[in-house]
This record gives sequence, C-alpha cells and structure tokens, in this order.
Amino acid sequence: MRVLLVEDDEMIGDSLRAALRRQGFAADWVRDGRAADAVLASERFDAVLLDLGLPQRSGVEVLAALRGRGDATPVIVLTARDALADKVAALDAGADDYLVKPFELDELLARLRAVGRRAAGRTRTALVVGDLQLDPATREVSRGGRALLLSAREFALLQALLERPGAILSRAQLEDRLYGWGEELESNAISVYVHQLRKKLGEDLIHTVRGVGYYAGPAKGQGAA
Repeated sequence: MRVLLVEDDEMIGDSLRAALRRQGFAADWVRDGRAADAVLASERFDAVLLDLGLPQRSGVEVLAALRGRGDATPVIVLTARDALADKVAALDAGADDYLVKPFELDELLARLRAVGRRAAGRTRTALVVGDLQLDPATREVSRGGRALLLSAREFALLQALLERPGAILSRAQLEDRLYGWGEELESNAISVYVHQLRKKLGEDLIHTVRGVGYYAGPAKGQGAA
C-alpha cells in the first residue's frame, strides 16, 4: 500500500513514516500544503494521511482541491484538533476518516486497512485466492491450512497481487507499492521477491507475463510462466 503522509511536524513525520515503512507500507512524506497539492496532482497513492494545520495551504484546502479534481483517493485526517466543527469541516470536505493526535499506531493501521477495503469494494478482511489466505490485519499468511512466514516486503508484494487476482501488475507498479522515495532499490528486487515467494508458496500461484509483469491466480495459458 502506497501512502502519502502530509505533516509539518518533523518529529511526528519522521517517526510515523519510519513506522509505516517497518510495517511494509511504501510511505512518502511532504511537509506543507503546496507540496502536497503538487504531489497529489502528479502521482497516485492508495491513501493519504493529512494534517490540518499545514504551512502554505491548510489541510482542508488540500483536501478540497483533491476532491475537486475528482480524485477519490482515501484520506484520513490526522490532527490535534478535536473540536466538532473541525471534524465536520474535514468530513464535509471529503475526508474518509478523522483521527485525533495522539493516537496508537495499531489504530491508524486498522483505519488504513478499512479505507483500503472500502476503496476496493471489499467487505472481508482476508484476501483469499484458491487455498491461499492473507490477512492484512493479523499479517498472517497460510496455504492449505499451513502457516507461512514472510518478510515485510514479501508480504507487501503478495498483498498487492492478491488484491487484484488475475490482473497483471508491472514491475514499476509493484515497486511503487513496496518502496517510498529515497529507499534503496535494486534493479532486480521484484524478481528476487517473486522468486522467494514461489519457494514458500509453490510455483503455481504467481505467474510472469514476459515483458509485462506478474499476476496471481490460475495460469492464463501461453505467455505466462
């Protein structure tokens, strides 16, 4: 899941981005409203974590501009403002959720998973393809009832593929889901993670479409491997 954090407090921003990356999110961070506008107009994210009290442009203005462009990216407001009027204004401007600082990381992660499910039109927590099950809430993966241990990036890659079974995702799309700005990325990283997943899951679940990308599910025939 690729997340944009919009937060002007250096300590909060740095610690929250690091915590999200440890959980397997591709988390990027900007520090003011104008930078948020520019990034959101040019790049795609799965969710936005938005402070309200920002330099250059307020969080509500950023949110209104996002929705004005017809962009339905889920937005969770993270703010110290707990007044009812602030909550109403943010939700009416198009926020999907509102979380008051200070908050527990586990609660934020649960809210991110919830807005992600709603955006994808899913009601179930777990992702299931055949006899493989992945639960983003518990970070548990099993196949045929056997529990599997995955690294954070293996988990993130598998989750990206299982969210759209049968859909081919390019190497660039998968890199966006696994890596934030400035993170070191080897040219063959996705191939390495796919190889590791196949060793743990079996060779029949993740398929390569040469020159295009990867998908999860039953093989589609010629061109897939």
